[in-house]
Amino acid sequence: MILPIASWVAIYFVIWWIALFAALPFAGRSQAEEGAVVPGSEASAPARFRWRRLVLLNTVISTAVFLLVMWLLTQKMFSLDDVPFLPKYGVF
Repeated sequence: MILPIASWVAIYFVIWWIALFAALPFAGRSQAEEGAVVPGSEASAPARFRWRRLVLLNTVISTAVFLLVMWLLTQKMFSLDDVPFLPKYGVF
């Protein structure tokens, strides 16, 4: 299945955001874990949020997942007909 470039960009965009939200809970340590809670803030707030590291790691992981999905779709190893809950449309 060969898709237009806009479809590939959209697929990468969705994979990137899903990976970002999956990685956010593991992004850093809380102020309570560090032992230095700033007065007036929640103890579960991040002590140091390293967003550059998170974005870079997320981009690497999502690129690898995207390349796997792209390979599966272009090699015709997987198609929408393989998804069990989607309806099967045949030739009339």
